Amino acid sequence: MWGRRRRGPGLSGRGAEELRARRREREAALRKARRQEQLVSKRLLREDTAAQEGGQDGAEIMPDPLSEDEVLELLRGVQRGSEDRKASLSRLRWALQNKETQQKFVRLDGSIRTLIGLFTSSLADLQMEAGRCLHELSHSSDPAVAEACLPVTSYLLTYLSGHSVEFTELCLYTLGNLVVESEAVRKQLLPQGIIPVLASCIQSPHEAVLEGLGYVLSQLLQAKEAPTEIIPLVLDSVLPQHMLRLVCSGLKAGIGAAVEFAWCLHYIVCSHTASAALLSLGALPALASLLLDLASHIPQDAPEGLELLVCPVLRCVSNLLAEETGCQDQLQDEQLLVTLFLILQCFCQQHPFIVQEGLWLLNNLTADEPFFCSALLSLDLLPALLQLLPCSQMASVLVLTVLCNIAVKGPAYCQQLHQHAALPLLLPALALPDPEAVGQCLELLHLLFLHWPEAAADFVRQGGHQALEQHQHTPQLQERAGALLDMVRQPLAASTFSPCHTTLPAFS
Repeated sequence: MWGRRRRGPGLSGRGAEELRARRREREAALRKARRQEQLVSKRLLREDTAAQEGGQDGAEIMPDPLSEDEVLELLRGVQRGSEDRKASLSRLRWALQNKETQQKFVRLDGSIRTLIGLFTSSLADLQMEAGRCLHELSHSSDPAVAEACLPVTSYLLTYLSGHSVEFTELCLYTLGNLVVESEAVRKQLLPQGIIPVLASCIQSPHEAVLEGLGYVLSQLLQAKEAPTEIIPLVLDSVLPQHMLRLVCSGLKAGIGAAVEFAWCLHYIVCSHTASAALLSLGALPALASLLLDLASHIPQDAPEGLELLVCPVLRCVSNLLAEETGCQDQLQDEQLLVTLFLILQCFCQQHPFIVQEGLWLLNNLTADEPFFCSALLSLDLLPALLQLLPCSQMASVLVLTVLCNIAVKGPAYCQQLHQHAALPLLLPALALPDPEAVGQCLELLHLLFLHWPEAAADFVRQGGHQALEQHQHTPQLQERAGALLDMVRQPLAASTFSPCHTTLPAFS
């Protein structure tokens, strides 16, 4: 998310005020767009089952749909109570991988009741196989199938306190799948006590159970009613501190569970109801410390999937900074900046989405806080930042926005940008194909010329005016490019570029 911008020193005049207003509008829209990104999904444990039964890496062939008579015959085979009941359940589970068969099955009178009877059986093998049938049903994309499974939710919760890790994991993923599809299921689970049950379950020593629990919780936290009905219950439980502990355990407790709970923290922050509660738990310094720890594993012994943990942790820190003003004071450590650039450089080739997340964080670090602006310059990280310009369209915009965050701080910062040879590195940005990135570059040049007139003189000497002239006929850019050309063509006296003489139109 984009951090809030404070007014920079030295900016005045109607043009500068319009510039800031337009920028705030754009950032608000981008923040909203990022909040609306959802990662709801369903998961199957079918691959594990297939491996146990001799399948080939879970690469099963999907069954054809059965007729209603064939589905009825399968149900009767399960109901008979003969010695081969487990085999009948296995055949039913196979058939239930087909969506049409699922729909026909749940419409049969007594079908779910029969499965629940076997699911609550004292015979462990029948109980497990019935649970797998329910798990197949939970993976349906048809809400009617999920709602047909409503009677089983209380039993799924009860069995989360069982002793079998495999069975508990199956119950968790079945619950998580049902939560995704049906608001009716979520509304039933809350009074049944799902949050206290999960709070008890989160203290399990088993990684598989913790990862499954994180999946259930992440699906609950993405529900549209989560900010008002679910997150308050979560905050009143022991879940937040345990989630933070498991995330920050990182590679020690198992990366799968850490990833799930990192996303859970992200969804809580994005609800705009709980950032203060997480900050009171020390979430910001703890997550920043985790980033330092994760970076220490790059690139020598980085475990597979490390980027899957880095991504939500970057988002959590970034969004906490955007939500709560003044909390940057908890992070004033140059090492965090070095760590962030190490992560950006390590993942930019294979996992470019990490670059965007890292740049969002860098933007929020520099938006209000001069400390990180100064540190970026003093640590000579500007060349490394500008190397990220070609990574993607969004990366280009974000890199240039970070530079605007620095330049808007005033003359001293613009002088340092100039001394760090920013202009030669900016000239290629004017040739980027994306109008939004070029527009951000024009905004940066405006700030540099406004606060440090010598930059305008150097810009002309390096042929920058020719780059500006190329945009005089681009509809989105021509007005701003023309205004900057007017600035650089005037006599190069400091007063020429003072704020009171500048009437640059607002930048979008």
